[in-house]
Order: sequence, then C-alpha cells, then structure tokens
Amino acid sequence: MKQLDPDWLTKGLIDFEYKKYQLLGYLNSVRNDFNDRKLYPPLSELYGHYQTLISIKNNKQNLKQSFPKEITAADNDKAEFLYRELIADDKLMQEIEDILSFAIPAFENGLREGRAIYEDVEQSLKIEPIGLEPLYTDAGYILLNQPPDKEMHVYQYDITIFHHANEKFRGIHTKKIDSFKESVSNTVNSMKLGLIKKYPELPNPATYLIQTQIRYPEKETVMPVAQLALVRYLSTKTV
Repeated sequence: MKQLDPDWLTKGLIDFEYKKYQLLGYLNSVRNDFNDRKLYPPLSELYGHYQTLISIKNNKQNLKQSFPKEITAADNDKAEFLYRELIADDKLMQEIEDILSFAIPAFENGLREGRAIYEDVEQSLKIEPIGLEPLYTDAGYILLNQPPDKEMHVYQYDITIFHHANEKFRGIHTKKIDSFKESVSNTVNSMKLGLIKKYPELPNPATYLIQTQIRYPEKETVMPVAQLALVRYLSTKTV
C-alpha cells in the first residue's frame, strides 16, 4: 500500500493541486486494498489521517505550530534567531483551507467504504468455545478457520487490561503458533488436547473456534476483526 506522510498537509509544497494529486494517489492505493478486501493497515491509517485533519480544522493553533519557520534575522551576540511564521501568509492559509475542504470529505468516503467491509467481516464471524470455558479467559487459543478449507490456524492470545481517565480498556495480543488439518480423526476437541500437551504452561486454556462464512485475507482482515470480536465476546462474559 502506498504511504502518506503523517505531516503531508504542511510538508513540502503547499499547493492545492499538488496536495490533491498526492492525496488521490494515496486514496487510490487504499481503494485497491479495499477491493482486495484488505482492511489493515489501510483502515487504521485512514482514521489517523482523518483525525489529524479534523484536529487541525478545529484548532488552528495546531496548524500554526506544525508549520516551519523561516529565518528573517540573526543576533550574533545572543546567537538567537528571529523567525517569521509562514502561517501569517494569507494566500498560504487559503490554500490550506481549500485542501482541508477537499481532503476531509475524501477521507470520510474512504472510511465509509472501509467500515462497510469491516461490518461485513464482523457479521460473517462465528465464535464458539471448544469444550468447557474456564473461569480465566484472558489467555488461551484461537482456532481460525475459513470454510470450506479444513485448515485450522492456531493463535495464542493474551488479553491485557489498562486504565485511562478512570476507564478500563482491554487490549489483545495474538501470535500464530501452529496449524492443523481438521478431519474425522482430528477434531477441534482433539486439537485442543494436543495444544495442552504441547504447551503445558496453559493446562486448562480457554479455546475458541472462530469461523468466517465468507473468505477474506487472514492477516490483513480476518484476524484484526476477529481479535476485537473476541474481546467483545469475552467482555460480555465478565459483566
């Protein structure tokens, strides 16, 4: 995927047509990923760029501070530089306003497209426990499967809880550790038993089968959505 510099708005030539060309090239790259049903990292990057533009629009001081300053004079005795802020340029400010007016709706369109794919993936997910669920579910295994493929990809997961502004949040970390082929003699339950023998540090692991009804790219789409879906699923169990 083509990258867009976090400071693309104020970096380099400040010209509406140039920035429009730069932005459209990036958004076209994102759209190509979305057409391939690849959500991440494009969706999270889109959101980050969008939030930056909204912040700049709502707080012009952010824009003022983000601009470079050009040297206008020097005091050799004090070794101090006096700067003229480029932000004082009315023509430059108008260019920025024009770019923002074009870019914000363009990012919103991209976000809508990405969220629609996200919702489709989320709705296609099915989560079910394998065997009895233990009381402790903040660590365990995910068996990921996309029918009709019989391949099961095994991820170890760990959920961490952190606090911010008197609120509690859950984060999840996953690592792919194994894969199995499901068969009559190798069911998901036997896979769980095999994991317990292979990884004795989790003697009674929470283990979940996550399946999709529609096939999507695993790394870029299924796993990011599945991780958040599992966190929500487990959160309802602890309320």
